[in-house]
Amino acid sequence: MSREGAEHALRARADERDRISGDLLDLESHTTYQLLKGASLRGATGRRWATAHESLATLWSLNDAYRAVLRDAEQLRAGRAKLSAEQLAELTGLLTGPAVLLRAATKPVEQRSLLPQADERLTLDQTVTRMDAAFRDVTSTLNDIDAVWNTVLPRLDDADAVLRRIRELERELGEAAGLAAQEADLKRMRADVVEDPLGAAVEQDLDRLTRLLAGAKTELELAIVVKGEYARRREDLVAALDRVRAAESEARLAHGSVVVKIALPPQAQPRTRTTALEAGLDALDASADPWVLRAKRLSALEDEVRKAAEQSQATAKALYGLVGRRDELRGRLGACQVMAVRKGLAEDPAAAELYERARLILWSAPCDLTKAAAAVETYQRAIHGGKR
Repeated sequence: MSREGAEHALRARADERDRISGDLLDLESHTTYQLLKGASLRGATGRRWATAHESLATLWSLNDAYRAVLRDAEQLRAGRAKLSAEQLAELTGLLTGPAVLLRAATKPVEQRSLLPQADERLTLDQTVTRMDAAFRDVTSTLNDIDAVWNTVLPRLDDADAVLRRIRELERELGEAAGLAAQEADLKRMRADVVEDPLGAAVEQDLDRLTRLLAGAKTELELAIVVKGEYARRREDLVAALDRVRAAESEARLAHGSVVVKIALPPQAQPRTRTTALEAGLDALDASADPWVLRAKRLSALEDEVRKAAEQSQATAKALYGLVGRRDELRGRLGACQVMAVRKGLAEDPAAAELYERARLILWSAPCDLTKAAAAVETYQRAIHGGKR
């Protein structure tokens, strides 16, 4: 190596050493590295970190030997305006030859051999290559652990926050949601993720637990609202029950009015639900159930009352609609008779018989609408020559 080449190589190695030192300092200050140094690890993570720790020890050992060779090279060059041929050869050997001495590592007794362990000599380039491999092994382990912690720990924190909120709601409501098992599961998951992030498979359990806690929180919040609104909502229910009674009464009146005009099946008789709904409200008043359950029962009862009123109203409308249907059929029959006169079929015996049959059905009481519709349809086809 020429003097200029040696000077350039020495400066390049000094820059390389400073860069490597910076990377190692960054590794030492890495948050996950600091956490792992004092952590109690187990399982797959414990094994992986033990391997990474060995790589880290190798890395520092190589770095110490690497820096020692560079110190020797810098001392050889320092204070000399010009290197002699022997000094240049020595400097060249340090920079390019197998100048880095890597002592054989002392192994635990169970891993030793009675044969001597040979030291190893490496060039600076070989040393940097090995340091890079060890560095990558350590950072790969850190990245894998960090990925799990960054993903799962915030979700665990969120679940803990929801659980704390649930405890606050329980105190406000004066009732327990019974989540002791879920709280224990959450603690177990956190321990698994902290001590063995690479072996912990908690995502599915955490998904389930998160949904359960969110549901419990929602129920407690609703229960508190219902507890505060119960008196008002009960009054609203009583008023709604009055509307149900009125709607059922209207349905019964409609049935009484229509049944004498239209033939109705027995199941068309309106049925009352007021008694059962009132019993449901009385039971809710007397209930000692937790407010979470009472809130659900109150909402269900409100829905039942609303549907009962709507059903009775629909029943009355449908019953009155049957009379309208009869009147519509009467009108169609009259229009068909006019058409028969225009076509000269009014005196036709067959057509007249069909008309009379339909008229008798429509003007009988109670009227069978099914038979009436069929009779009008038959008469209509007759006067149209078999066509509608």
